[in-house]
Parts: sequence; C-alpha cells; structure tokens
Amino acid sequence: MKNTKDRILAQGVDLLSESGFAQVTVGLLAQRTGMSKSGLFAHFGSKEEVQLGLMEETVRMSSICFVEPAMQHAPGLERLRSLVYGWLGWTGKAGLPGGCPIAAGLFELDDVAESDPVRQRLLSLEEQWRELLVSTTAEAVASGELATDLDLDQFVWELCGIYLNHHVSERFLHDPAAKTRAQSAFEALVERSIPKTKPATRKKPVRSKR
Repeated sequence: MKNTKDRILAQGVDLLSESGFAQVTVGLLAQRTGMSKSGLFAHFGSKEEVQLGLMEETVRMSSICFVEPAMQHAPGLERLRSLVYGWLGWTGKAGLPGGCPIAAGLFELDDVAESDPVRQRLLSLEEQWRELLVSTTAEAVASGELATDLDLDQFVWELCGIYLNHHVSERFLHDPAAKTRAQSAFEALVERSIPKTKPATRKKPVRSKR
C-alpha cells in the first residue's frame, strides 16, 4: 500500500506527464490527491520542491521500466539496442497518461532563467542521460560491433534527435508510425556506424611436405 508521499508523487507524475511543469501547482495537486494544501505542504514545502521531487520520481520510474532491464544484457550493441528501444515510448509502458516529462520539459523550460533550480536539475538529468548513452555506445565500440573511430558525441547527438522527433511525432502529430520510424532511423544510424571491414582472420601456417 502506498504511503501519502508516494501517492502524491504518483498523482503528480501523472499530472506532469499530462500538463507539464506549469500546471503542477500545490493547489491542483492537493485537489488531485484529495488533500488540503497544508497537508501537502507537510511533505513538500513549495511548488519548487514538488517539481524537483516529481523529476526524481520520473527518473526512478524510467529506470525500473527500461534502463535496469537493458543493463541486464551484456555490454555491446544488444545492450544499446535494448536501451534505445525501451526509451522510445517508455511512458506508455510505465502507465503514464502523457509523454515523457523530461523530454517535454526541455522545450517548456528552455527560456526559464538558468539559475532556476528546476531548470538546473533538468539540465543535470539530461547531461547524465547523454553520458549513459555515450558510455553504452562506447561499450559497443569496445566489443567491435561499432567502428573504433566512431564519434561518440555525434552518434548520441543524432540519437537524441531521433528521440525528440519521435516525441513530437507521437505526442503532437499523433503519427501512428512514430515508433516504427524512430526504430528505423536508429537502425540506419547503427548501420552507418558499424566497422566497414572485418579484421582479417589469421591463417594457420601450412606445413610443407617432406
């Protein structure tokens, strides 16, 4: 059974997914949870604390939904593919009614003052995520499945572009082919990144007949 704070977070992430950061107010969240504002303030002292808490809950949910399962695969292309495929449309699998709050927040908070704590935390989460994508891609390079001269930062930059296009296509354009197109774009990116030639196999020495 969920405790009160867990119930607040669950309702809050649903609201964040549906409506964005601007709509996550203490008053509206109190209504959604059937609590008084003072009762909610006992767990979160401000709107800012609520929003920060909801971002952490979003990260926790995404980790359980697709990051941790992907990490069960051996390092290499299989792990990277599992991570990316799980990332695409993960909120539907997690039971959230809207799109990814983190992806939406990148657009919603882009003009907010850089000193804003919510924007700073969102930036930090995005940087950490891209670092994970870089390290996972680097594992596929180390395994020999991707080219040794692959520009990891460029690969991840294009990968994030695919995800954001998927987010817009699915949420705003309601394109039913959004996920399929995103997966095709990812596979094309991988295809361009595999080694162009396989390393030559060492031939066994031939013994001369006497």
